[in-house]
Amino acid sequence: MDKKHDLLRFKPAVLLHGADYNPEQWLDEPEVLQEDIRLMCQASCNVMAVGIFAWAALEREEGVFTFGWLDETLDRLAAGGLKVWLATPSGARPPWLAAHYPEVMRVGPDRVRRLFGIRHNHCYTSPVYRQKVTEINGRLAERYARHPAVLGWHVSNEYGGECHCTLCQDEFRLWLQNRYGSLDALNKAWWTAFWSRTYTDWHQIESPAPHGEHILHGMNLDWRRFVTDRTVDFCLHEMAPLRRANPELPVTTNMMGLYDGLDYRRFVPHLDVLSWDSYPAWHEKMDDSEAALAVSFQHDLFRSMKGRPFVLMESTPSTTNWQPASKLKRPGLHRLSSLQAVAHGADAVQYFQWRKSRGASEKFHGAVVDHAGREDTRVFREVAELGAALKRLAAVTGSGTEAKAAILFDWDNKWAVENAQGPRNGGLHYEETLYAHYRPFWQHGVAVDVAGAGSDFSAYRLVVAPMIYLCREETAAKLERFVESGGILVVTYWSGIVGESDLCHTGGFPGPLRRLLGIWAEEIDGLQDGETNRISLLDGNGLGLSGEYACSELCERIHPEGAETLAVYKEDFYAGMPALTVNLRGQGKAYYLAARMEAAFHEAFYASLINNAGLRRATGTRLPDGVTAQIRVNGPEEYVFLLNFNKEQLQVMLAGPACRDAETGMAVEEGTLWLDGYGARVLSRARCL
Repeated sequence: MDKKHDLLRFKPAVLLHGADYNPEQWLDEPEVLQEDIRLMCQASCNVMAVGIFAWAALEREEGVFTFGWLDETLDRLAAGGLKVWLATPSGARPPWLAAHYPEVMRVGPDRVRRLFGIRHNHCYTSPVYRQKVTEINGRLAERYARHPAVLGWHVSNEYGGECHCTLCQDEFRLWLQNRYGSLDALNKAWWTAFWSRTYTDWHQIESPAPHGEHILHGMNLDWRRFVTDRTVDFCLHEMAPLRRANPELPVTTNMMGLYDGLDYRRFVPHLDVLSWDSYPAWHEKMDDSEAALAVSFQHDLFRSMKGRPFVLMESTPSTTNWQPASKLKRPGLHRLSSLQAVAHGADAVQYFQWRKSRGASEKFHGAVVDHAGREDTRVFREVAELGAALKRLAAVTGSGTEAKAAILFDWDNKWAVENAQGPRNGGLHYEETLYAHYRPFWQHGVAVDVAGAGSDFSAYRLVVAPMIYLCREETAAKLERFVESGGILVVTYWSGIVGESDLCHTGGFPGPLRRLLGIWAEEIDGLQDGETNRISLLDGNGLGLSGEYACSELCERIHPEGAETLAVYKEDFYAGMPALTVNLRGQGKAYYLAARMEAAFHEAFYASLINNAGLRRATGTRLPDGVTAQIRVNGPEEYVFLLNFNKEQLQVMLAGPACRDAETGMAVEEGTLWLDGYGARVLSRARCL
């Protein structure tokens, strides 16, 4: 894809604000559809996502198309000054399609073909399904690709799931043949000599099954990669008629955070803008900062993967209907959580859904317009207030984030970690580990990219690689060049264990990272839940740290091989052995943390590294617990987002150049600034170079 052309496809003039809109559910109540436009304008909405599950309304019977209602909807929205993400309807097929062509329905890992129902219950390989999707998408593209309301394409909805039918089995075998070339290579990569699994014919290979092969780790990893590639291929199949009809329209498909089923990085080259659906469990705990930093990490992931602003395609203006307890957002949290997305790079805040459905599984899911249909509800008022605020913040649109620190995250590493069968089957807590190492940056207001093994590290000063269990030789070589060029690298326990095919590295862990880190990890101790050890910082350790800290879950016994020991274990038979080391390579430093540490250690450790790397804090100081700050840069201007995820009002110390309130234009003096509970402020100031 041409990079310059790609950049031109999605460049909104203002921040987008809107929701999923389903007029096909209200065609027998035209007065509701008219009222919707008035309410959308009242809420300062400027975009709607339309047609996401509308296939049955567009093609009620095979070959009989009804576009009149969609014509009227798009014309009505255009007249009201609203734009549209026009969706392809493949996320849920109509009953006639399953009845006429049973092969389109998925086969589960139990090898039973599913009955018609729910969403995404279709085979991405099925020629019939592909042909039917091409037909409906082609008709939509021919009719609406140049409609004045259409801002871009919303391809399907939340791709996910897998099919194990005979067609997909054949595609999996072909995928494996292309990957390995020969059965000998595959058998070696999957280590099939274990338990006499050696394959002698490609047709002996089947996808993982609960009643068959499912603990061959190389197979499990390749199956997940195959499912991603099959889904990407289907997405490209969907996009083809859309691109032909109008190559200038941007295309996106909405994703789901750290969703386990797909490697979203594989989609990135094919999409013009990334979009995702965010539903954190607000108020699940007394402290909302845990949920806040997790969703901040995910916002940073979607900004980083494309390197530009993203779309928050779905969020809830009030509550979900599927979490264990569907807590209402407390007053102020809607504005706060929405501006949080903008702070981390969103150029759009959108919701599921505009108007609550009267029936079916999501009739109690939050919406802008409740069943009462009124505009004087608390939720509608908060949405309208946010819409007005986004108008005032229009200058933020298109601005970027200048991150000099990165945390590594890759889906195939996540899959491999979670499939490892040891050393702690009670939980390795990979995602929690990512968040634990992200928290200090979030708390200090330091911008962070979420990079992958294939990313370019040269722009960063500090890279953190938590549990980089699956580490390829080329990744290790890139990290070595990064350190030798002056970068600071942090690697944790349970790293450099396996390679591309989930085979253990030989010659000593951490495998290809061993020379860079200057240590040998001899063995790892899996601690019981509630069991702890402690580490003690050595005098004169170079980090300026002192004291003791608790560690838990995983403790590696490591031996220095050129690295300097900075801290040692205090307890158990490995008391006195290194727990934290640093190795000098070229102009940089590589740290190795051998145990899962408590939050207080991470705070002290990363505060020291932030200073050593010269990383910029958004406010110049460490922020109060539960408060974060992020900066977006637009030419000579920058915007500082101050976000308080506490119920209580708190003080923030503001250092640096003179600021103005970005919404009111009022001057904000350097010094103490008060943030209300669940409060958010956006300041503007001259860019700091």
